[in-house]
Amino acid sequence: MSSSILLFLLCNINFLQANAFILPTSLQSIQPQYSHIHSSAVNDFDDTTIESTEDSPPHSNNEDDDQLIEQFEKREKLKKNLFQLCASYDRGFGASPKARSSVQAIVDELEMMNPTTSNASRGIDGTSTEESIPLKGAWRMIWTTALDVLNLGASPIATPSAIYQVFEPPICTNIIDLIPRIQFLLPTSFPSTLIRAEVKTRTSIRPSYTNRVGLNFEAVKLDPVEILGASVPTFIPSLDFNLPTSSIDIAKLPGVDPDNAPGYFDIDYLDDDMMIIKQNVPGGYFVLVKVDNYDP
Repeated sequence: MSSSILLFLLCNINFLQANAFILPTSLQSIQPQYSHIHSSAVNDFDDTTIESTEDSPPHSNNEDDDQLIEQFEKREKLKKNLFQLCASYDRGFGASPKARSSVQAIVDELEMMNPTTSNASRGIDGTSTEESIPLKGAWRMIWTTALDVLNLGASPIATPSAIYQVFEPPICTNIIDLIPRIQFLLPTSFPSTLIRAEVKTRTSIRPSYTNRVGLNFEAVKLDPVEILGASVPTFIPSLDFNLPTSSIDIAKLPGVDPDNAPGYFDIDYLDDDMMIIKQNVPGGYFVLVKVDNYDP
């Protein structure tokens, strides 16, 4: 079973990407084959799954403070509704058209109330000495409209479990945990299997767009974490390889705007515990929440 999954992953390596889940041009030639979208591997969200780490604005008779309090409470209500929809429709993998429209409406409202309208990408290139780097840490995907990720749910062999984006400037690692689809048809007592796919990218700042993060893909790794309930020994090597990199300075190419070079995503919403980003190519947006760890 595990060898079949690895073969499938190698043949579909252009799917192994999380937000800003775009691939280098050299790997975009393989196109996914659609089958039905399967609602699976849902993280059980409830009202207590995500608790805002933002400090509630103090109560005050000041008109400006009252407005801040009102905006804060509205954002928290919108986020609560968003969590419920994301849980009900398996992060977008099992979403109906009506559900997608409902999520889109909430996302649009949140983006209009974005508390981080500039400098969201600060420190992402690893050169900053500041302690506060907004994106640093682990973020788990709770919703997406990006077809390159949604297509993962169409595989008859494996289906996505948790999906993360982990920022350790200047490196961002996109992580997808995959489990055999047949596992859902077996009793819960049946030994589980899990394979972790990682796509390593190097992040950069786009000076003219301070809420934009540039990406340069560097490596892909497939790591069997658990096979039929048994942890994989550490001495068993992962399957990994480096992606071709270019030494060309984009800024020096005639007619090229380095701020709009293809590999990037824009941060449309960011607070202490939620982020909404839109990838350039092949399009779509992602909703992510801050988490303490990304253990399989």
